[in-house]
Amino acid sequence: MTTARTKTLSDEGAALATLVGAGISVPCLDGVDRPYRDLDCAASTPALATVAARVSEFLPFYSSVHRGAGFKSRQATAAYEQVRLGVLEFCGRSVSASGDDVAVIVRNTTEAINLLAYRLPLDPGDVIATTVVEHHANLLPWARRAERRWIECGPAGTFDLDDVVAVLDAAPRPKLLAITAASNVTGWLPPIAEITEAAHERGIPVALDGAQLAPHRPLPTAPDFVAFSGHKLYAPFGAGALVGPRTAFNEGDPFLAGGGAVDLVDIDEVIWTEPPEREEAGSPNVVGAVAFGAAMAELQRIGWATIAAHEERLAHRLKDGLAAIDGVHLLGPGPKIDTLAVASFTLDGLHHALVAARLSAEWGIGVRHGCFCAHPYLLRLLGLGAAEIAEARVAVLRGDRRNIPGAIRASCGIGTSDTDVDVLLGAVAALAAGEPAPVPYIQDPVTGDFWPEAELVGWSPSERPAGPACARG
Repeated sequence: MTTARTKTLSDEGAALATLVGAGISVPCLDGVDRPYRDLDCAASTPALATVAARVSEFLPFYSSVHRGAGFKSRQATAAYEQVRLGVLEFCGRSVSASGDDVAVIVRNTTEAINLLAYRLPLDPGDVIATTVVEHHANLLPWARRAERRWIECGPAGTFDLDDVVAVLDAAPRPKLLAITAASNVTGWLPPIAEITEAAHERGIPVALDGAQLAPHRPLPTAPDFVAFSGHKLYAPFGAGALVGPRTAFNEGDPFLAGGGAVDLVDIDEVIWTEPPEREEAGSPNVVGAVAFGAAMAELQRIGWATIAAHEERLAHRLKDGLAAIDGVHLLGPGPKIDTLAVASFTLDGLHHALVAARLSAEWGIGVRHGCFCAHPYLLRLLGLGAAEIAEARVAVLRGDRRNIPGAIRASCGIGTSDTDVDVLLGAVAALAAGEPAPVPYIQDPVTGDFWPEAELVGWSPSERPAGPACARG
């Protein structure tokens, strides 16, 4: 395989920043190495070159934070705490030590929402209002603590303010509204400002899953809690954040118990320290935090207006191009609705996993397929009935994942060029027109994924990755 390197995209004018690995070549089934087209930004993003440089600069000073008097420890602690202030600034919150909000540094959005679900004073009979549009990270944690009441979507995968208000006004009143800022499946942007205002008028706090929005638009400041991840923010080093009122973390046991979260421990007693340190037991991911901070700073330097304009152009190019291909069915709101540069679609007569495999093996294009960790939403977008869902469920329970419902998703970011999108559109058009595969593809019943039968560099049986299905989630 070709070794990853850092370089500027050849069509540099269409990309906003240099990403690590941009322009690498990958092997295809015809023996030609092609530029890798990364259209899977909604899952995880490559590192910004500036992020990688900041990590390299910091590594000689890496040390345990908060616990050492040595020079390196003091430098690492200062860098780590500077990131905490950067998180608050990125979220539009006060960076004053006496400010109302704290930033807890975590691994990712999933951990942040699990932490929040544990820390809020919830009883099993309490109600959490949420939506069928959510990523599993904002669905599953709440089911462990309370009852969930659903805001449904229409056939286009959207809902409006009235739909939200009806759920908020039903008895008993919800203790919290947990909602996404942007769909990771369709890129749809719910009207968060209006929704938050309606919730606050009813005394209901709002927890925002900001993971999908954070790399593309400013995070709304009105929600009470915000969670987001570095791995979607061009900082793939394993850090994220939960921002919320200090009062939510002042009392009670933290989600994780251990060193760093305490002031004093005896055999039968523990005195927890103040937030946010109370929520960060154990040695934190200092390198990940530094990378996270560098990414937030770089996005703010580029500017949200510039990022939005770039991605709005890509969104129209992507969605209009796909919609013009016979046999392609776009999921979600129509082209007149403003969305992120994310498009999920199906292709007549072709399994979603086969489409993704062929795009990769024959064109060097990376996309996502499956249900995108948002099963309830995608099943609605696909319009599947109860019998079809039940059939898939029975098959999965016996270990056969070949017919798990799904779609193909292409998603863009600041490193995506017009050429990247055009190559995808050409490849999808070829598949839709019946382009024959150069070799047979075999589907694995355990994973549901397809793999070409080929003895070629990058695609031989010995190079097939082990592990769970690409579409699992």
